[in-house]
Amino acid sequence: MVEFKISGNLVDYDEAVAFMEARVAAIRAGEADECVWFLEHPPLYTAGTSAKDGDLLDARFPVFKTGRGGEHTYHGPGQRVAYVMLSLKKRQQAPDIKQYVWQLEEWIIRTLAHFGVTGERRKGRVGIWVETSGTEKKIAAIGVRVRHWVSYHGIAINVEPDLSHFDGIVPCGISEYGVTSLADLGLQITKNELDQALEAGFHEVF
Repeated sequence: MVEFKISGNLVDYDEAVAFMEARVAAIRAGEADECVWFLEHPPLYTAGTSAKDGDLLDARFPVFKTGRGGEHTYHGPGQRVAYVMLSLKKRQQAPDIKQYVWQLEEWIIRTLAHFGVTGERRKGRVGIWVETSGTEKKIAAIGVRVRHWVSYHGIAINVEPDLSHFDGIVPCGISEYGVTSLADLGLQITKNELDQALEAGFHEVF
């Protein structure tokens, strides 16, 4: 049983991490259902476990050091974050983080396909990418942490964020390629429409 939790207001990053920490412990103890939480944050940067100080170009927003994998990421209004708290031991015969990340990628790809967008994996580059204007740009980020084989953190899809906010960092340590959004691709999609597509895609993949 998975609880789908939706927050309409902006959620502070510290509040979100505290919720995830508590929920992961409860899932491991068998005291709570798995959970997928759809939300948005106020503008902020997070620095994952592989983040390089030099990739923070302009700390115009609060910067949070976080335990998820990966490098620097931006979160803010217009970006749909999905935090995924699942028991990998229950869901996989042999817990496999690479397989779990592949599933997160597949979930994003199927969700984007629902809106006619072709999202793709790229070897050596985390996240999901689209071809636009003769180049490739990232449309969704992935950052995970697993504790006692329970996952948390998750994915972020750019719906209609202020893309200039990404200029304060080297997103995920990759400077050769930019970022894009569904709105940047000419699509006007509501949070509710995206949430419905994400929930449907989740059941297909997981």
